Amino acid sequence: MNALIFAAGRGERMQPLSDTTAKPLLMAGGRRLIEWQIAALVRAGVTRIVINTAHLAAQIEDTLGDGGRYGAQLVYSREGERAEDALETLGGLVHARALLGAAPLIVVSGDVVTDFDYARLLARAAPLARGELDAHLVLVDNPPFHPRGDMGFDAAAGRITRSAPWLTYASIALLAPRLWADEAPGRKKLFPWLYAAVERGRVSGEHFRGRWYNVGTPQELAAADAALRAAAPAWAS
Repeated sequence: MNALIFAAGRGERMQPLSDTTAKPLLMAGGRRLIEWQIAALVRAGVTRIVINTAHLAAQIEDTLGDGGRYGAQLVYSREGERAEDALETLGGLVHARALLGAAPLIVVSGDVVTDFDYARLLARAAPLARGELDAHLVLVDNPPFHPRGDMGFDAAAGRITRSAPWLTYASIALLAPRLWADEAPGRKKLFPWLYAAVERGRVSGEHFRGRWYNVGTPQELAAADAALRAAAPAWAS
């Protein structure tokens, strides 16, 4: 299975840190943010990873290289050289279409740190491959910075909904590339576009209650750094 890590944006809320250092390369717990994601994917057996880049693209590509030292094969989907060139989430998937293949793939954000086991998503791929579902999303409890959440979850049915109670999208998904096979190139966001598939009952989900840090501001970066250093988690190896 392939994976894609979103890493193209400037990270407006992370300024001024993200002005000179690409946000995914900022450090937390002794490791770059994106390295947490790479390590987690490799632990799950996902070693071919596409990374989209735009803002400080060369810095990301030069720092991470071909992925050999992580036990991964890193492939870059460069959308441009500036933050203004970034194509957003759906646009990034469309732009990387030729690199992603036709099989379900894991899609994650480069600024999330979590102990979620990505191997769980490998077991969820079969219904997507058979065409029974189009996506599987991981949700978390609403964090203080996002108290209203993003979408509902019917735990009994294992389906994402558009009705309360609301949870927050963890920026972790399993997606079938056929979703955007006919989508025209351009700057587009995955949400609310994907809600059309939710309304058709084509998106499953799960509620994850483990460690999850969404690192969007310098304050959140400092908090994640402190928490990771204090915990010295076994999953950090």
